Amino acid sequence: MNNLPIILAAISICIVLACQSAQHPADPDVRIIFDTDMGSDCDDAGALALLHAYADLGKVEILACIYSSGAVPYGAGVVEAINIRYGRPDIPVGACRDPGFGDPVDKMSAGKLSRDTAAFGNRIIHNSDAEEQTALNRRVLVSQPDGSVDYVTVGHTRGLYDLLASGPDGVSPLSGRDLAARKIRRWIALGALGASNPEGHRVKDWNFFFNNSAPYTHHCIAHFPSEIYFIDAGSEVMTGASLKTTPPGNIVRTAYRDWLWWNGKKTLDHQRPSWDLATVYFAVEGPGQFLQVPEPGRLQFDPENGNIWIEADQGEKHFYVIEKQGIGERFADYLNLMIARPPLLNPTAAGQ
Repeated sequence: MNNLPIILAAISICIVLACQSAQHPADPDVRIIFDTDMGSDCDDAGALALLHAYADLGKVEILACIYSSGAVPYGAGVVEAINIRYGRPDIPVGACRDPGFGDPVDKMSAGKLSRDTAAFGNRIIHNSDAEEQTALNRRVLVSQPDGSVDYVTVGHTRGLYDLLASGPDGVSPLSGRDLAARKIRRWIALGALGASNPEGHRVKDWNFFFNNSAPYTHHCIAHFPSEIYFIDAGSEVMTGASLKTTPPGNIVRTAYRDWLWWNGKKTLDHQRPSWDLATVYFAVEGPGQFLQVPEPGRLQFDPENGNIWIEADQGEKHFYVIEKQGIGERFADYLNLMIARPPLLNPTAAGQ
């Protein structure tokens, strides 16, 4: 096997990391609730692997994982299995209990993976084995300092909607919106892809509109009390091939392999766009070397006709994040290297 491309990529990434450390120092206080629709696409698994790699580097604390898609009821088990691989089995996992919501097609064999508890060590198999997502969100938020949590959505918007729409309970006398206003400093969402376009066309993207997500997205955008960052990046940043260097028992590798095979009998060499990974990158690194936040504005969301990005005054709380020009290959190299890093807290996983 020729390792020269991997060595050269690693050298280039070390240079990028050095530049990032100089220009965009890591925030040691990044605390994230990660909200995913694990099962619809393999980049959710890559995004969670990237988040763990950042945690290994001391750049982020993963407070909880939310699986907010109930139609495929096995995503929570895959989430827990990935957490276990990275030596963080105690990260709480919450799940949607609505079997009618979300993408009903299990595109990466989540059911098979979550049932293989002998291989992955997960205790959660079905969503019903996990804590209900809103109860977990509220419980975790109450325990955090005010204004300290970033809510990162790489799937649909049902998880955040259920939080915002929740009422007072035994955990907190605050409504969900008031609790979010007190505890969450920003919502970072993969969504509104293509909404900023020179033609001024309204568009509909997967996370914000499909599988009956539009009403929930509309509510979240209208009622979220703090800053919102819409991520439109990763479409041409291809990742996944680096997972070939990881052990065959790596569940992230298996998720990519099974999804790519489902999508036209492809292999890891075909890779997958990195939308979710780009979202996690921004949540931890900010714009860094690869992303930018061009102009202030606001997202005008219409559940029926689509959304569009409109330039607005500085006072708006909406931000639209895009890729810098000409960075696709370097960004892919960086992300590929990160998702293939051996787990720091579970060294045995590196050789399984």
